[in-house]
Amino acid sequence: MSKRIPESELIINADGSVYHLNLKPEHLASTVIAVGDPDRVKKVSQHFDTIEFEISKREFVTHTGLYKGKRITAISTGMGTDNIEIFMTELDALVNVDFNTRLSKETHTPLEIIRIGTSGSMQKDIPAGSLLASAYGIGLDTLMVFYQTDYSAMEQTIGKVIQKELDIPFTPYCIKGSEKLLNKVGKGLLIGNTVTCPGFFGPQGREVRIKPAIPNIIEKLGNIKIGDFQLTNFEMETAGYYAMGRLLGHEVMSLNAIIANRITHKFANNAYSIVDQLIIQTLENLAKD
Repeated sequence: MSKRIPESELIINADGSVYHLNLKPEHLASTVIAVGDPDRVKKVSQHFDTIEFEISKREFVTHTGLYKGKRITAISTGMGTDNIEIFMTELDALVNVDFNTRLSKETHTPLEIIRIGTSGSMQKDIPAGSLLASAYGIGLDTLMVFYQTDYSAMEQTIGKVIQKELDIPFTPYCIKGSEKLLNKVGKGLLIGNTVTCPGFFGPQGREVRIKPAIPNIIEKLGNIKIGDFQLTNFEMETAGYYAMGRLLGHEVMSLNAIIANRITHKFANNAYSIVDQLIIQTLENLAKD
């Protein structure tokens, strides 16, 4: 029998909603579109035929509704893998923990979680304006120091090669995304491997008034090749999604609107329309179930 989860470990609000997301189990669809920017939730739900539920708390804004007969929840997460750890844990609790008994349910319920976000390219031949699905997520953050999971031989090799190339004191974690969702929502997109950085400036090689400790980090990462494997783009959440998805047993896929190329130093003039294109294409693919 599963162990009862104490009140201090999984906080449930007085109204029966989970602490940070402020959601009850009935508010959540089995298919979730996750975006970083709270304002982007409306960019998703504006395409819904109907919206049955809306709520917001902190950076977490939620709209649940129907798109061509398919029930979908759109939620904002804010930035960074620390937020993703909260988001994924509480989403999982909504479907796999009985809030009355505080016991894990005997039958596991997997969710489909699709991140739609912006990203920068580290390859000259992936220009701003591209749409890319992440086969792998590689975390330059230390989230997985605090969890244990199994890695494939390929994933372990990638982490060690990146550690050596960047000369950093920890091994980055590498996690494969959902093949099921890659085939469903990655149709027609470039397939790449996404580096998740623990910041926007120094960790992504930007210098404003502070010099980054790893010179030319983008070029170093972009030049790594392991057989046919190469790193294509970077952002701030994908690896956290994939790691928590593996640990919790959910199908997770990260879709990226490439709005900048750090090698050519080009930035898309129509960044918002690129994201909108990715949203519409994703909704259409999901509605084909």
